[in-house]
Amino acid sequence: MAGGTILDNIKVGGKQKPRLSLYNIIMMSFGFMGIQMGFGLQNANASRILQTFGADTHQLSWFWLVAPITGMLVQPIIGHYSDRTWNFLGRRKPYFLIGAILASIGLILMPNASMFTAFLPALWVGAGMLMIMDASINVAMEPFRALVADKLPTDQRTLGFSVQTILIGLGAVAGSWLPYVLTNWFGISNQAAAGQVPPNLIWSFVLGAAALMITIILTVITTKEYPPEVQDSFAGDEGHVEEESGGIGQIFKDFASMPKTMKQLGIVQFFSWFALFSMWVFTTPALAQHVWGLPASDHTSAAYSEAGDYVGYIFGIYNLVATIFAFLLPTIAKMIGRKTTHTVALICGGLGLISIMFITDPSQKAWLNFSMIGVGIAWASILAMPYAILAGSIPVRKMGVYMGIFNFFITFPQIVNGIFGGPIVKYVYDDYAIYALVMAGVFMILGGLSVYFVEDKDDTVIQN
Repeated sequence: MAGGTILDNIKVGGKQKPRLSLYNIIMMSFGFMGIQMGFGLQNANASRILQTFGADTHQLSWFWLVAPITGMLVQPIIGHYSDRTWNFLGRRKPYFLIGAILASIGLILMPNASMFTAFLPALWVGAGMLMIMDASINVAMEPFRALVADKLPTDQRTLGFSVQTILIGLGAVAGSWLPYVLTNWFGISNQAAAGQVPPNLIWSFVLGAAALMITIILTVITTKEYPPEVQDSFAGDEGHVEEESGGIGQIFKDFASMPKTMKQLGIVQFFSWFALFSMWVFTTPALAQHVWGLPASDHTSAAYSEAGDYVGYIFGIYNLVATIFAFLLPTIAKMIGRKTTHTVALICGGLGLISIMFITDPSQKAWLNFSMIGVGIAWASILAMPYAILAGSIPVRKMGVYMGIFNFFITFPQIVNGIFGGPIVKYVYDDYAIYALVMAGVFMILGGLSVYFVEDKDDTVIQN
């Protein structure tokens, strides 16, 4: 039908979305790489920064609560409104841009919180910047998940989320390794006076903010979204999402009527993200105590800085492994199915976390890289498989809001861990944080076993 509009061509061709080139798939998620660079910096260094400002080990999980709480509140709302947004930038892209600007501000200000001690204690300013950064990253992050589901046909979704995982991994590797690289390659000091953040961390966060803005802008410029009338043509007879009433209250209705597959995945996500939260919060104090042999009160010594930098290094390792493994995910999932792939990956992650317990001296620190291989395999799968499984069970017109609601199953286990994880470390583990990592490994394995009970509709369609 030469000369027809995009809408005409799609309607004549049926309900299937056009297949996209690898370049288009990469560019639509390119901004996610910048987001994860900021996220990698935060995951590897937020506990270290907060301890520099005076936080005790058992308090760390409470300060980290701002991340899942803001995510729980922000992502469903952003998903709800991004489903209903259309302007000169598009549907999802306005949220990328706003979130990137605010997250960049948080990245720059968090390690510089001591500048504001005339107004508030540095610890509270740092925690406040962590909240701003997390809320903003959540604003930018959720629409990227929905955009992949918006743009790709069913048989390209695993590829789309795997490419997204690769870019996430590259960004997280860069963010995690940046402080280590600035110190060991460029000679920027990792030492500072008590209560001050070392220069290598400050510069890392500034560079992370710049990378975040550049990558988001590239996605906004290069990616075109389907206008509402074209997107509706993929939704069958479901009609326009704008026809529904209820405003924010509609989110609660959608939550109550979530697909069965989403509920089943919620159990898997609980175990997985409970484990991840423990790893992000407690790895720095765990290694400082268990591997470097430091007391829980030591947050300022050269050995503590060495341990903190090495945490960033091994976090980069697991993200690098995730990036490499993400290339293999579509092939593996096609061979053995998405569920089996995710099960095996989570068990590998659990065993990797538990193995850290057997490394007890700085001379053995290289073995931590092998522990992170298992974690990296799990992380790659966590970032791709649940979303690929979920996308096939969600109505097209509600892709944004349900991707946002699905974030509840990411944030809720982190909130539970944030509330109870610190007291468990203090009163059960006597402030010895390595046991929090062992518990995380057990939870990761339980997550893998629970995948058995999930129904993957999309996988059945692809196999047939």
